[in-house]
Amino acid sequence: MKKILSVVLLLVIAFNTRPLWEEYAEPYVNLAFMDVISDQLENIRESSAVTGTVEKVTGEVKSLVGISPKPAEQAEQPALAAPESQTFSVYNIQLGDSRSKVEQEVGAPKRHSENEYGTEWYAYHEKYQNFLMVSYDEENRVNGLYTSHNLISAQNGIALNTPKETVRAKMGEPMDKMRKGLTYYILNETNEHDYYHVDDSYVTIFYDVHEENTVTAILIVDEDLEAAKKNMYGENSTALRKGFEYQLFDVTNAARVMHELPVLTWDDPISVTARKHSQDMAQHVYFDHTNLDGQSPFDRMEEDGIRFTAAGENLAYGQFSSIFAHEGLMNSAGHRKNILNNDFRYLGVGVALNEEDQPYFTENFFNN
Repeated sequence: MKKILSVVLLLVIAFNTRPLWEEYAEPYVNLAFMDVISDQLENIRESSAVTGTVEKVTGEVKSLVGISPKPAEQAEQPALAAPESQTFSVYNIQLGDSRSKVEQEVGAPKRHSENEYGTEWYAYHEKYQNFLMVSYDEENRVNGLYTSHNLISAQNGIALNTPKETVRAKMGEPMDKMRKGLTYYILNETNEHDYYHVDDSYVTIFYDVHEENTVTAILIVDEDLEAAKKNMYGENSTALRKGFEYQLFDVTNAARVMHELPVLTWDDPISVTARKHSQDMAQHVYFDHTNLDGQSPFDRMEEDGIRFTAAGENLAYGQFSSIFAHEGLMNSAGHRKNILNNDFRYLGVGVALNEEDQPYFTENFFNN
């Protein structure tokens, strides 16, 4: 009898202490509901309310609307070679390359700012042509790459403008989930980008739905860097919020240059307007162009003393980074129109994170 009681007692102890000896994965978490681009823009525009691309013209400055500076001459396309040891390279750069090799190839960075991985994106470009961003580890070795320009080279021939069907035929079925800590997260139910785990790295291939679902950008992250990020989102900090703002500004200008449009100028006052709206949405848990006081984007701009002849606003919520936010905005017709509007000259970006570290992105475009 004592032996039976002892066995029962051991079983009870083992069951109650199971979390200590058996790693337990929580149910799947679907991130699709967080991957939100404001879809009100088209309907509101049709009802003539002031969101999206709206022009306000006064007699004094009416002549300014439609006058467009010529875009810079296109930079020379670099010669790209197929990568030797990895599936993908960007501007002939692969994960593990030294910073000195990178900058010998592409020159000095134009900006560096904190990213969601706790490292920094270094932005390299020639007036936003041949644009790429690079992250480095503590030994100044490349551990992250991103580009939306014609700088992608692959052993299997994938490049900018490759159709999604071709990518999947060469790469196989993309990942549909990722584990962070004890939780599995369901990935990408929009089919606007694919995730792959190759070469000890995570590769995200983005598609442009307005260009017949062809490759529009690539993000490559070393698996150790991804593993070090314990959650899907970066940890809230002033440096990260500012980093997201500058990164969204840079990738937006990189997209404009790809479409042969002039670059936008950063505007501090309207960045404050954008930031206040993101903070308001994050604090009061809503997502809308119209705030809880009934103010439109243009009411907020005027209240802050922003004078404009044309203005527009883009909103995004819940994307992991400015890269994902921008690629999502480019796949939304109304938001894409704002990004590629030839009348706009200035851009301000404001980012805030909520209590769960999910970002709210606000882009305010205008001309004066």
